[in-house]
Amino acid sequence: MRGSEGPLRAADGKSYRWVIATFVLGISLGIAALARSSDTNPMVGFSARGAAEEISIEQEFRSMASTEQISKFHRYLTSEPHPAGSARNNELAQWVAKQWREQGLEDVTVHQYDVLNSRPREISLEMVHPGHYRASLREDPYDVDADTKNSKADGAYLGYSASGEVTAPVVYAHSGNPEDYEYLRAHGIDVRGKIVLVRYSNPYSYRGFKALTAERLGAAAILIYSDPQEDGYTRGKVFPDGPWGPESHIQRGAITYDFLEPGDPLTPGWASVPGAKRIAPEQAISLPKIMGVPLSWRDAKPLLEKMDGPVAPDSWQGRLPLKYRLGGKRVQVHLKVDMDTSVQPYYVTEARIRGSEAPDQWVILGNHRDAWVYGAVDPSSGTASMLELTRNLGEMLKQGIRPKRTLVICSWDGEEYALTGSTEWGEEFADELKQKAVAYLNVDEATSGSNFEGDAVGSLAPLLVDVSRTLPAPSGKTLYDEWKVSRGVELKGKQPVPDFELANTRIGSGSDHTVFLNFLGIPTVGLTFVGPYGVYHSLYDDFYWMNHFGDPGYRYHSLMTQLWGAVALRLANAEILPFDFESYGQHIRQFLRELDDASHVAAHIDFDSLRKYARGFEQAGQELKQSASRAVASGGMNSAKEIYINQELMKVEHNWCNPDGIPGRPWFKHSLYAARYTYAHLELPGLTEAAEAGDWRRAREQANILEDELMKNTMLLRHVKQELDSFAGAENP
Repeated sequence: MRGSEGPLRAADGKSYRWVIATFVLGISLGIAALARSSDTNPMVGFSARGAAEEISIEQEFRSMASTEQISKFHRYLTSEPHPAGSARNNELAQWVAKQWREQGLEDVTVHQYDVLNSRPREISLEMVHPGHYRASLREDPYDVDADTKNSKADGAYLGYSASGEVTAPVVYAHSGNPEDYEYLRAHGIDVRGKIVLVRYSNPYSYRGFKALTAERLGAAAILIYSDPQEDGYTRGKVFPDGPWGPESHIQRGAITYDFLEPGDPLTPGWASVPGAKRIAPEQAISLPKIMGVPLSWRDAKPLLEKMDGPVAPDSWQGRLPLKYRLGGKRVQVHLKVDMDTSVQPYYVTEARIRGSEAPDQWVILGNHRDAWVYGAVDPSSGTASMLELTRNLGEMLKQGIRPKRTLVICSWDGEEYALTGSTEWGEEFADELKQKAVAYLNVDEATSGSNFEGDAVGSLAPLLVDVSRTLPAPSGKTLYDEWKVSRGVELKGKQPVPDFELANTRIGSGSDHTVFLNFLGIPTVGLTFVGPYGVYHSLYDDFYWMNHFGDPGYRYHSLMTQLWGAVALRLANAEILPFDFESYGQHIRQFLRELDDASHVAAHIDFDSLRKYARGFEQAGQELKQSASRAVASGGMNSAKEIYINQELMKVEHNWCNPDGIPGRPWFKHSLYAARYTYAHLELPGLTEAAEAGDWRRAREQANILEDELMKNTMLLRHVKQELDSFAGAENP
């Protein structure tokens, strides 16, 4: 962090003894570190002096992280249920603002968005034939955990479920994916007018996609239950003795069709500020027209036990002690869903640390605040880590240390419903963000365990790897070393994992990065630590669970604070933004190879041309990287030139966006990244969906769009290279 008058100078121009001492110490430490790594891993985007300075700053930042303080933040956040739209969640928006003001952050603002909310008034489910069973739709309390006895916790519901009442037969439809219904049809079972009972996560698909699939097939309602095969006793000890879900645990969630259009369903594409125009609910493409309720396996078991019809195939059999059958006739249930669906205020809390040299270049950090109940993992672990991050940055700010670029920190609301708060904020400030945003760094769940997972667009993946090398993990190893092991397991035993594959560059949806990457074209990074976590979106995702199973001692919360802050500081202080476009080009070429392997695109369109343009972009990225390294080493650039160069580099991600969007989903603009309806990653979405549909005319159109974008960005990189070479004293090509 440097002030406006030179290295490590405070914003008011006064030097501080502490700053000078820290700088001297940092230089000595930094030179040693650089000596060890300069041949193989220099700090990208920094001169030697700038790198030593940055090392000192990051070390000081890391030393401030307090597990005790994080625990205090976490306990306050998880002391009461706080779903979106609730009085408690609205109170937390103001509480976060108060923390940030006291920590010394600047421009603290609470933004209001009036959005369609969804909460249960009355939900009931009872089997009426054969026999009678009334589902509890509640979770059991436990004496060892007083939070499980809080009467303010809602029972089972799915956000944006339709309201209604029906008595109908039940069909077991496995995971509720299209191929499951094809199997049912092949066995003479029609789900029209019936209630389908499906499982979470086998294989994974977003519950909203399950609802849309059932709705399109004419089902009267959908019940989604948690089978112990996925997150219960077959995985290990259950709560309160272990991390897995007990018999009564319920996975709440929304069934919004936000893979079509996220955000407030009534203000598609524009911000839901007070007084904004709204469409009628029946016009909203993201609102389900089907009733849905989540069930514990305890409430699903009596239905499954009584099912008639053919025996389900082996792959559909779960781990309850019964024979799973397809049903469709004998078991009949009466379902009533009465939802309060009304416009309510949501609140996004924002704070900043204004940049000393490039205040109009923003590094944005965000985490959502709303939870289905307590949300100890999702999202309160992220919020606690964020509050510790801002506390530490605030302390450094008070000591006169200010980043070169502005840090913008946001506490989002309504993520659980439709990625709502971030989407509305992004839509409101879209024009400004397209001009000023360097990157968006998202943490949804800071930790449910110790295994690190890092997502990044191709240009930021190497930066994430570089930062991981600098961070000591609780095991005594570096985060990089731990990540190599856990990533190897994730990639099904691949060892050793090359650095190119450490960060996941296949980015789907389901969190607050969506508006930044897919709508605005802003580079994103996602950070999380994961582990055994069987209480997702349930009552039991609480303070007790975190302190006994998720992260006792808050060591990985602390590591998340350090990692998140270090990545932000690296982006905020770099002389040349550390985008690696050679890496990006390599990933794009990999995406193209994988698409051709899967859909044989080259047999139908001129794929060689597209591959040629991708190689050209990669080559331009390699040459730019060399020029940037020479330029920062020469020390020849002034602040104004740095700002200009970086402003040009910030255009690259925007240039991947097609104003017309993906065919059929125009809100999603990015030509390299989107998500399937299941939330799963989808690379080269316009081209891939056309190829998978066998629509080769559309595929050629999408390939032409990609070629144009690759050519535009290649020319941009070559232009920036020429600008850099003129300052590095190199001969222009």
